[in-house]
Amino acid sequence: MASIGKNIKKIREQKGLMQKEVASTADMQASNYSKIESGQRDISVEALAKIAQLFGMTVDEIIHYEDSKKPTPVKMEDKTATEKIQLISQLDEEDKNAVYRIIDGMLTKNKFQTFFEQNIAVK
Repeated sequence: MASIGKNIKKIREQKGLMQKEVASTADMQASNYSKIESGQRDISVEALAKIAQLFGMTVDEIIHYEDSKKPTPVKMEDKTATEKIQLISQLDEEDKNAVYRIIDGMLTKNKFQTFFEQNIAVK
């Protein structure tokens, strides 16, 4: 996990803020704030809460900033049929063909099962 100071620095830079602006909001000297960003000093909970408010974020979002950037797993059951097809089309050729072979096998099995139930099991 990245340090809180590194996360604060990334967020500050993304928001286009200067160190002295954030330091002022946190009621601290710019030199002390700089040490927090560089990992040479820990930040108080009170200062972190003020910075979170300035950033429009929660303290937890700042602490886990790097973790929140990780992609979340894609779950097919949460998708519409169209979205499922779009996701499959994004796979590389080998994986796409593997998915198609699985689907073909299931459809063929289903057709045999239906044919068996309608034509053989009844008689």
